Amino acid sequence: MAGGDRIIDSYALNVNDIVIDVSIKQKYDEAVPFYSISITNISDTTKIILEKIRDEFVAEETKVTSEESTLSDVQEQFKDKILKLLVKYFPNADRKTTDMLINYIMQQNIGLGNIDILLKDINLEEVAVNNAKEPVWVYHRKYGWLKTNIFMPSESRIRHYSTIIGRDVGKEITLLSPLMDAHLKTGDRVNSTLSPISSKGNTLTIRKFAVRPWTITDFIKEGTVSYEGAALIWAAVQNELSIIVSGGTASGKTSMLNAIANFFPPNQRIISIEDTRELTLPKLLHWVPLETRLPNPEGKGGVEMLDLIVNSLRMRPDRILVGEIRRKKEAEVLFEAMHTGHSVYGTMHANNARETINRLTTPPIGLPKQIMSGLSLIVVQNINRRTGRRRTLQIAEVNQDGDVRVLMQFNPIKDQLDFVNEPQTMIETLNLYTGLSKSEIYADMQSKVAVLKWMASRNLNDIHKIGLLMSKYYQNKPVMSQKNLSKTMSQGQAA
Repeated sequence: MAGGDRIIDSYALNVNDIVIDVSIKQKYDEAVPFYSISITNISDTTKIILEKIRDEFVAEETKVTSEESTLSDVQEQFKDKILKLLVKYFPNADRKTTDMLINYIMQQNIGLGNIDILLKDINLEEVAVNNAKEPVWVYHRKYGWLKTNIFMPSESRIRHYSTIIGRDVGKEITLLSPLMDAHLKTGDRVNSTLSPISSKGNTLTIRKFAVRPWTITDFIKEGTVSYEGAALIWAAVQNELSIIVSGGTASGKTSMLNAIANFFPPNQRIISIEDTRELTLPKLLHWVPLETRLPNPEGKGGVEMLDLIVNSLRMRPDRILVGEIRRKKEAEVLFEAMHTGHSVYGTMHANNARETINRLTTPPIGLPKQIMSGLSLIVVQNINRRTGRRRTLQIAEVNQDGDVRVLMQFNPIKDQLDFVNEPQTMIETLNLYTGLSKSEIYADMQSKVAVLKWMASRNLNDIHKIGLLMSKYYQNKPVMSQKNLSKTMSQGQAA
């Protein structure tokens, strides 16, 4: 390749029958890899004609989109008009080709243009438009932040995209209200800012909702957590011990929380509480997801995290999942729930296990250290900013005094999670409430390692099939044979 450019990866996308080639290159004159898209099944000549068709209805587009119409309303209004123009310029096109060209025109001129293509790539977690002068950036789950070959044509186009997104979900962004935070019907989260608040230009940031959530199998195969680490977490979950997942921004806290939920038994009631819906649990679970709500422009109708946590305790939950613990009142209620027999799982920002306890016991949260014993495990996630790799940094237990004891520590030289201390408080707790001896507890964890290895060897990463497997595991305790595992999964696939 010219100039020493090197292709790192390539794959194809099908977006409404439009074939998109994706290539990820390391350009010789760029500091970060380059994400490039190209449309392969529409010729340059066809694109010129399609641009002419666009020019014929662009005035009508302006008229319609200036009204109080949602994006879906606008699309429906233009389908017939576009179809008539396509028949005029492409009289011999079959229905499949016509439908593909309609989708292309609507994507480029009524939807979000090339941003729509990026949103269809399941490998991308984030799409960031910083202004019209710089390329769009994307966060790739494998390669981290990448520059793209996509540019916004103007600052007004970025604002237009923000406006139609906001209109579709009942939000508004104007010069008087230049900030917008929206949660789309697809589950994607959108943040938009207008100049001069963002001094370089208008911005649009879209965090994509994971269509296929991370599972414990994905974490193991990616090297994020070891078999032994996953088995330790599983043992805690099975025995209803509370866990907090901590870590920095984008370290995989919510993904780990989702993976932990893979181990929930089906005969318990689970309540999840989030600001924005990110968790996806196996469909066979008795699960009630709750979301907060921002107040309207008059300051009414808001539902806060604390409201939902307090309400959840009246819903007879066995397990409570909280997207993120931020405030004192929320933490107080959750720790009270731990001490009254509920299993609680949540995330918070902290870089290690000791810092997690410090954040909980010092202002602004400031809980008494003696109640930390309600928490059993702290799982710390970390992202290497240079490589983009996410790893479980620590798994630590919390003793009766509220201090932490690191059980497993990530070794960056060997790129593996190692035991550094034997569990003590966790063993004592399990012995007290289950009657299992230390040797029996270790034997149980080894049986879990065997199940996890079986799952990884068969690349079992469908969350619903994992849920089925877990239900069968709990039914057939203490040991599930390889034969029983195979039988269980064949039954699940047949269903």
